[in-house]
Amino acid sequence: MDIEEYRNYCLSKKGVTESIPFPKLPNVLVFKVMGRMFTATEITTFSSFSIKCKPETIEELRAEYTAMQEPSYFSKKHWSNVVMDGTIPDKVLYEWLSLSYDLVLSKLSKKARMELTKE
Repeated sequence: MDIEEYRNYCLSKKGVTESIPFPKLPNVLVFKVMGRMFTATEITTFSSFSIKCKPETIEELRAEYTAMQEPSYFSKKHWSNVVMDGTIPDKVLYEWLSLSYDLVLSKLSKKARMELTKE
């Protein structure tokens, strides 16, 4: 997976927007669904990206995949940083992005989810 494939996949999800919201981090691209972040990456290197994870499985995934590491800036209980070192198949990376999207979606209000289905 390269940065364009990552970006296109994220934008293919319903209700997703992209932005560079952090003034002190001008190269961090963030993807949100209905205003809530589900993934972010440093666009100049695309050496990793952050995703939201299920707290009950996060440690197991980190043990299985050395490229899945604790994040620098996010909650270690809910987020992981996925290092793009080629050890994780693209299929798995896409599954994790979808899971991150779905986790954020599940935390939206019923009203917000209804708005999303209308789009």
